[in-house]
Amino acid sequence: MSEQHGKPWHLETSLVHAGERAAAPRATPIVTPIYTATTYLYPSLAELDAAFADGDSYLYTRYGNPTVAALEAAVAAAEGARGAVAYGSGMAALHAALLAAATPRGETAPRPHAILAARDLYGSSTVLLEELFAARGVRVAYADLCDLQATEAAMAELRPELLLVEQISNPLLRVADIGGLAALCKAGGARLVVDSTITTPVLQRPLALGADLVVHSATKYLSGHGDAAGGVVAARTGMLHASLVRQSRLLGASLGPFEAQQILRGMKTLALRVERQCASAAVVAAFLADHPAVARVYYPGLAAHPAHALAAASFGGRFGGLVSLELRGAAPAVAAFVDRLRLFLPATSLGDLYSLVSVPAIASHRELDAAARVARGISDSLVRLSVGIEALEDLLADLAQALKREVGSQ
Repeated sequence: MSEQHGKPWHLETSLVHAGERAAAPRATPIVTPIYTATTYLYPSLAELDAAFADGDSYLYTRYGNPTVAALEAAVAAAEGARGAVAYGSGMAALHAALLAAATPRGETAPRPHAILAARDLYGSSTVLLEELFAARGVRVAYADLCDLQATEAAMAELRPELLLVEQISNPLLRVADIGGLAALCKAGGARLVVDSTITTPVLQRPLALGADLVVHSATKYLSGHGDAAGGVVAARTGMLHASLVRQSRLLGASLGPFEAQQILRGMKTLALRVERQCASAAVVAAFLADHPAVARVYYPGLAAHPAHALAAASFGGRFGGLVSLELRGAAPAVAAFVDRLRLFLPATSLGDLYSLVSVPAIASHRELDAAARVARGISDSLVRLSVGIEALEDLLADLAQALKREVGSQ
């Protein structure tokens, strides 16, 4: 397009408009393109008005983007969801899930303003509950949601509108009975929100067990390459999905198209990566459990884990790619161990194809005070490993050399 009404445009106008808004090709791209446009055009004002009215057409990037929509469709399919909505981070996704579970569109019956959360949560999730919900009048209580009897008693006392739990908790790797919790929620009139970041749909799909909303920090396993931040919430019902869509448009925590494409690309190898990470993590956990420098190992795949039987039945013989351990000795021993590692990179994330190491007391749970960490069983000597896809032999050698000096110092 280089002219209008038969007259050529001036250079300045051509530089702005030439080459743009060509018709879409008849051929379909093999991968979803990255749509960077912030707004979309329609042939007439009447058609634009109709697009606003139907609510599903592309109008403005905060209202929807084709690249982001492709990621949302992929997550919905993976989770068996009615729909999914993507956000700029995992924390934004968790915030959205809690809002949608508490006040879905179309529901008019009054509900109590109370949240029952697992004691075993990512540190920032606890801070979110305290600073954005409890501080504004929402009753927030914590219980051992891995104990169904304790959960039932807490629900009877609090009468919560929703429960929040991590399928496998970070960092102590406790395992929740999602089906059992869903049954309690159904009986008690509450909604169940499950953070499934660590398990991914490869290990378990909570919506099929009765959960209402599933949250992912897509920065972690879904993306898996350490190069894109994002979050996604998958909904079991159309009403909850509509609530997520509406709130996303109002709050504006949108995921960008570049990040969406990177996460969508990462999801294509999710099953392959998770299978390898689970297999390697099982061997790493067994190696650490037998090492004299290690006081304790947290891994659901070990027979000594309190929820080993539940994990085996829930996850099809795979137990995740995280392994946590406590070293014998105080903080200096932990620092020396982490500093000697070469393949396990000291990074405050998990789920990447790279193997990572972190110390929860100074990373994921830093925002909790010492007393709160102790109450949750998170000691200063706790170390969390996120096993990547490197050769298992190299990972074991790296751990062996980093632990070797600890044996001699005892």
